[in-house]
Amino acid sequence: MNSSSPLSLSGQDISLGEVHAVARGMRAVGLVPVTRERMDASRQVINGILQKEVAVYGVNTGFGKLSDVRIPANRLNELQVNLVRSHASGLGKPLSEAEVRAMLLLRANVLAKGLSGVRRETVEMLIAMLNAGVHPAVPEKGSVGASGDLAPLAHLALVLIGEGEAFYRGERMSGGEALRKAGLAPLRLEAKEGLALLNGTQGMTAVASLALYDAQHLVRLADVTGAMSLEALRGTPAAFDPRIQEARPHRGQTAAARHLTALLERSEIRESHRTNDSRIQDAYSLRCMPQVHGAVRDVLDHVCAIVEIETGSATDNPLVFAASGDVLSGGNFHGAPLSYAFDYAAIALTDLSSISERRIDRLINPDINEGLPPFLSSEAGLSSGYMIAHVAAAALLSECKVLAHPASVDSVPTSGGKEDHDSMGMTAALKLRQIVENTEGILAIEMLCAAQGLDYRKPLKPGRQIEEIVTAIRKIVPRLEADRPPATDINHLVLAIRQGHIGGLFEA
Repeated sequence: MNSSSPLSLSGQDISLGEVHAVARGMRAVGLVPVTRERMDASRQVINGILQKEVAVYGVNTGFGKLSDVRIPANRLNELQVNLVRSHASGLGKPLSEAEVRAMLLLRANVLAKGLSGVRRETVEMLIAMLNAGVHPAVPEKGSVGASGDLAPLAHLALVLIGEGEAFYRGERMSGGEALRKAGLAPLRLEAKEGLALLNGTQGMTAVASLALYDAQHLVRLADVTGAMSLEALRGTPAAFDPRIQEARPHRGQTAAARHLTALLERSEIRESHRTNDSRIQDAYSLRCMPQVHGAVRDVLDHVCAIVEIETGSATDNPLVFAASGDVLSGGNFHGAPLSYAFDYAAIALTDLSSISERRIDRLINPDINEGLPPFLSSEAGLSSGYMIAHVAAAALLSECKVLAHPASVDSVPTSGGKEDHDSMGMTAALKLRQIVENTEGILAIEMLCAAQGLDYRKPLKPGRQIEEIVTAIRKIVPRLEADRPPATDINHLVLAIRQGHIGGLFEA
């Protein structure tokens, strides 16, 4: 377990960095004491309803289309267990351990707001599982994003009651066995608690939070790979002049131009052709990096802000307001705000991949690569160099373009027409995750090709920061002297990108 201080939950907004630290860095989690008082107060409202025998949705009624069915008091606990069991209908491969940890974190946090009517023991159980490393096996498919992520959260909740399946210390086993090995006892659900565990957006939020955390690093890495390509192609940084950016002062554009300028400082390659270059201006994929990369920065900042609001939002139904004693049914479980945002991010990242792929083509294409060898091969014809590495980038980009079609414009009515407009937010999150992974691959290929191009510019040196990055790359991937499978080199660079070993020192 990570030795850093535990993240204390109170129902507050959680930053993507904090989600990352808990989900991937195994940071421990605790509860702010005042949250227990809030949860107790909301639970008292539920207990009062049970004593008065007033019909309240989700407390003593059926669900969805069956909300008009009144459930006898002696079967309310059975109702909650049946709800969890019946909704665990997910399909496909399980979400990653990190994504499930993020789900546990986010579900515990929003229940800790004290607006859900659950006992404090329920939230403490989620936290105990998280800290003990009990990770429910949650299939990634089966959610339409309203009433939230019902199926994924049901698979999560199954393990709380000692059912379903979970991963513990790398081994898949029954949920009950995982709890026993971790020294935990199954939870006995009481009125409303099954519904409170299932009704929310924490599945889609968990998946997208981690994807967006990675995407924020990738958009800055794109400046690095783009600057490398500019140097290898003997381009000019004139388009990054701050006066140009001041004339169109979008925040992301200004930041990207500043970053590119810093990367290219003290470039011998640039100085070598400053006075005798007949070109007036570079191609768009080089000249317009501040505008494109910067716009992607702005999109991601906007989307991340939406997600961070969601991390501290009560998204189940009904909500319990202890101050007034009201229990109100609403639609906070609907994933529309997230689904739109994820689709927006997917479109922007696809275009980031597109501009990177165009730079790859310029590096290998002998018709436009400024005197570099065809396909960056020292023996073109006998050797194919990076010809097919570019093809791989094109394949990844094509997949991104298909995946960039918005999920949020679709809706399939469910639950007998009671739930007649759905967000498809989980679909949007899963597509976004794949686009982020594809973008990692495309940027790795650009980095591979640009480093090879810079080797051909020696003894001239690129900007100081670029030179340091190339040195780091060459410790991972040697220069291509004769044909070898590029897949190994690409995968090594992707891993280095994910671990922050490339470009991390020069992100801005």
